[in-house]
Amino acid sequence: MRIVSWNVNGIRACTRKGFAEFLNTCGADVLALQEVRAFPGQLDPEIRTPAGWHAVFAPAERPGYSGVAIYSRMPPTRIDDTLHEPRFDVEGRFIVAHFGRMAVASVYFPKGSGRERDNSRVPYKLDFYAAVFERIERLRRRGPVFVAGDYNTAHEAIDLARPKGNLKSSGFLPEERLEITRWLDAGWVDTFRALHPNEPDHYTWWRQFGGARENNVGWRIDYVIASPSGNRRVRDAFIWPEVFGSDHCPVGVDLRADE
Repeated sequence: MRIVSWNVNGIRACTRKGFAEFLNTCGADVLALQEVRAFPGQLDPEIRTPAGWHAVFAPAERPGYSGVAIYSRMPPTRIDDTLHEPRFDVEGRFIVAHFGRMAVASVYFPKGSGRERDNSRVPYKLDFYAAVFERIERLRRRGPVFVAGDYNTAHEAIDLARPKGNLKSSGFLPEERLEITRWLDAGWVDTFRALHPNEPDHYTWWRQFGGARENNVGWRIDYVIASPSGNRRVRDAFIWPEVFGSDHCPVGVDLRADE
């Protein structure tokens, strides 16, 4: 089984850059999307209800903003798209698809920078992290859980090209990084880093100017984080920087058959 996650930075724009082909050639059984930035009714039928796929969406209330989705080859047994807190739910950042005992979440964690680039949204971001953590901690009691998404935080210096220049930037602030540490200390596993512990230069997002992607000046902010029982099924974790269509690239895991 393969789980892939991708911040598409607008699914309509990504569709014009080959999303439909990617959907049907990536080998995913579950595809988690973030920053969909569209209501389902705005999508062409081949994207909204593609043949051979089950697609579920959790859009933001605000048009053209945020939004997450999950495409799966098998029908989910249950869908949950609320954190039961209006200030989070209106932004369309959280959806979970259940497949029997296993759960796959697509989560678009907020940026903390704010409109004025003054880090004014960091408290909201940390509160969102806490709300998601509380929910997934309950889910892991039932079976394997995979939390796939754009975390908008680089955890360690190895996870961005220029750590010293970003010590005061949201995405690499100590309090943001400590939140991911808290998850890992509770037993959750950063699947890519667990299998590639000392490998630098693996990034998932690049600025859209200044040749950042061409020069691989990026950040690793997209993850598949697994519960302990989920991680026992992981046989490979990957990043696909060769896939274009967004300022992020896809990430994912391949799983062993359930034993």
